[in-house]
Amino acid sequence: MGAWRYRGVVQLNDREVYDKYAAELCRFASTLVGPTDADDVVSSVFVRVIASGALAGVDNQRAYLFRAVLNEARSNHRSATRRLEREAALATSGLDEDRPADADLFRALGQLTVRQRAVLWLAYWIDAPVVEIASTLDLSKRTVERALQIARQRLEEELS
Repeated sequence: MGAWRYRGVVQLNDREVYDKYAAELCRFASTLVGPTDADDVVSSVFVRVIASGALAGVDNQRAYLFRAVLNEARSNHRSATRRLEREAALATSGLDEDRPADADLFRALGQLTVRQRAVLWLAYWIDAPVVEIASTLDLSKRTVERALQIARQRLEEELS
């Protein structure tokens, strides 16, 4: 089954949508939840979206999928927070003086919200302008600007 039209917009079949967007969504998810969980987040999104048939009426499938990955990452983050707090207490005891700089950066990024990590990734990894980030994540331009500003401030505070 090939592409078809809905509301005058060419719609891709499920396999074509996956082939077209999966790699980019995995890179995006890696920034939000880490490389270990990125494939799971993207897989969950595709399973849910395909099962629901939600893409059939969507004009901008890429933006819809980015938003779905962001929402899934938030859900993943909420469910993992309690476990990570317990593990962090054990893992960091006695290691503070020997941590490399990368660990400090990852710890600082971990202090940001999922939305803040998402806008940072889009702004710095794929060099997307604020307007494109807002469109991709279905947020207002001002919300994206505010998230970028707060994320930069928090990173500066944590890393200085």
